[in-house]
Amino acid sequence: MRYDRQLVLLGPKRNSVLELWEIHRYGIDSYGDPDYVSIYGLRPDDWYAKGIRILGRTAVECTRDDLAHEIGEDIANIARKVSGPEPLVIDLFAGSGNTLYWILHKLPGARGLGFELDAAVFDLTSRNFASLQLPVNVLNTDYRNGLGDVVAAPAHPVITFIAPPWGDALSRTSGLDLRRTTPPITDIVDMLIRKFSENPLLCAIQVYEAVDPASLVELTARFDWSAMRIYHLNEPGQNHGILLGTKGWVPSNPSRRR
Repeated sequence: MRYDRQLVLLGPKRNSVLELWEIHRYGIDSYGDPDYVSIYGLRPDDWYAKGIRILGRTAVECTRDDLAHEIGEDIANIARKVSGPEPLVIDLFAGSGNTLYWILHKLPGARGLGFELDAAVFDLTSRNFASLQLPVNVLNTDYRNGLGDVVAAPAHPVITFIAPPWGDALSRTSGLDLRRTTPPITDIVDMLIRKFSENPLLCAIQVYEAVDPASLVELTARFDWSAMRIYHLNEPGQNHGILLGTKGWVPSNPSRRR
């Protein structure tokens, strides 16, 4: 898998802060593009000049601008169809926070909250958001403990972005098994449905171009409505997307953008 090769490429820099030239080199070696790791709406030269810093593994794992923009747009397209106050947006595995940044960019007025358990990633993401003066609250905790302290008034819309580590859930033959991520996405969704049983809930789950069919059927059965979006930004077979699912409401005329 390309992901494994990229981690090997970074070698001992996986857990170290990258220099600008290393960010450029990673983009060139992996994708032929020195600006591949564009985040927060900025090219590497620009975000680095503002004091933004990332770890080597974050360069591999983060959702870059091109993809995060598409994800944010599709989430906002569905979220705008639910009535009520501006939604609460929660990123359960925030990482760099770039996807959360783009979702909030597409939903002005929404309140954002992120959870990141890894102390080193959390520290850098917090510093990055402060450098950009972004009013986003990211907590150094896991999603279970973080959600335990979240209070959403009844009928208040809640949007969750779910992108746990895939671990060995991605198979060359059957695709991404949504039951084998770490933790299983099925378990996460069950917890969210219980937690926000009195709220219109929209789950946005990051997926791969190929998804294990049985796991997809098992997961979508939990929702009142669902749809998948794949973004053709990389070479065939290397693309990501999102599975959108609602509970407690069904969007009217959920048009596709592409």
